[in-house]
Amino acid sequence: MTLSPDIASQLDLVALPTDLYIGGKWMPGAAGQRIDVFDPSTGTAIAAVADASIEDAMAAVAAAHAAGPGWAATAPRQRSEILRRCFELMIENKDMLARLISLENGKSLTDAQGEVTYAAEFFRWFAEEAVRLNGDLSTAPSGANRILVQHQPIGVAVLVTPWNFPAAMATRKIAPALAAGCTVVLKPATETPLTAYALAALYAEAGVPDGVVNVLTTRKSGPVVSAMLHDPRIRKLSFTGSTEVGRRLLHEAADTVISCSMELGGNAPFIVFDDADLDAAIDGAMIAKMRNGGEACTAANRFLVQSGIAPEFSRRLAERMGALKVGPGYEASTQCGPLINQDAVERIEGLVSEATQRGATVLTGGKRLERDGFYFPPTVLSGVPTDAAMSREEIFGPVAAITTFETEQEAIAAANDTEYGLISYVYTSDLGRGLRVSEKVDSGMVGLNRGVVSDPAAPFGGTKQSGLGREGAHHGILEFCETKYIAVSW
Repeated sequence: MTLSPDIASQLDLVALPTDLYIGGKWMPGAAGQRIDVFDPSTGTAIAAVADASIEDAMAAVAAAHAAGPGWAATAPRQRSEILRRCFELMIENKDMLARLISLENGKSLTDAQGEVTYAAEFFRWFAEEAVRLNGDLSTAPSGANRILVQHQPIGVAVLVTPWNFPAAMATRKIAPALAAGCTVVLKPATETPLTAYALAALYAEAGVPDGVVNVLTTRKSGPVVSAMLHDPRIRKLSFTGSTEVGRRLLHEAADTVISCSMELGGNAPFIVFDDADLDAAIDGAMIAKMRNGGEACTAANRFLVQSGIAPEFSRRLAERMGALKVGPGYEASTQCGPLINQDAVERIEGLVSEATQRGATVLTGGKRLERDGFYFPPTVLSGVPTDAAMSREEIFGPVAAITTFETEQEAIAAANDTEYGLISYVYTSDLGRGLRVSEKVDSGMVGLNRGVVSDPAAPFGGTKQSGLGREGAHHGILEFCETKYIAVSW
């Protein structure tokens, strides 16, 4: 692929892989069809990647299955060294990868650089976990035998990732799968496939054997993923995306009883008590809301602010968000890039309109920007009704919805009044209250006086309809393992 001179100068690269990566080879796909990739900052096409058919998907499954026994038999230390090299290559190519992410995703360079560092850390963390996949040995209570427990690779895994973190959502799955001894077929989002293909080339350079990682893009996501899930060689599905799609995939996976890890939608409450350090709460709110321009499952969705501090909090948050520079993600001065596509702009515009019709007040922003690309300005709304659509749905954009509360019990009830349970944020200077509320909010993760919690060493995941299983930490590698019990006497 040849990029236009202006984009090439931003990316420092004039050729990128755009074909399917199957069995260590770049392939155009059986049908020869292509999928356009757009720059959200301008709305123009910048590349065209291969469009995989079911036949191509089956070839990827076959390649992963064939490579499985050899990779599973590879010494843990050898797998560890390869993963470590993946980490090193990602860091060495950090600037290129960040510019690529900004180009196809739209996020600011600062956010993209942070994503590359975060994404690479999964390889470093699981390089260490690869040599620590310990089992257990105990004596049965009856004394009849020993109980020997091993963790073995589960087999070929299908990994389905979204567009909002094209590097991190892939490495968070690939790294533990490879550390456990599994092989994978990755299906990245068609909005942001270039990062996945660029990373596949780095994996090969790092020494990942042919067939261990396969990457394919397709317009026919439903039929292609369904075909893979109904192939008996597939034993694992790891999906990050919407709860709606996750439910459908769980139905599909049930037909062949495939192990599933699901990181689904969120509706994160950001609770601010009157006794909170206001400076820290505003700083945390900016990170929790505006990381990746709000297009993150961990983004603060509902700001629940105690009435005594609400006016000042609202004023200062609107001031900070209104001052952010909006522009193309790959421009160094940009603090908030575009949304991913026009549909996202229209959806968020509809949420804001519906909330204001119900009585919410716009403190900053509120209307789409009339310029090329897919832009919506950082927006703050106060007095958002709890039954407004943006209070019930994941906003997935640069919009902060503020609602007030009076008591601790009211805040907890409001925070838990959702089908989601991915993450919550709590700000208070009272440690006892902070821990008490953290225990009572129904979410898999809590940021207590912190606006960011993600860490490869921590178990990432949610409760209720925000998902199943955990990614990161030691838990992440166990998601790609079968536990085997051996009864033995000596």
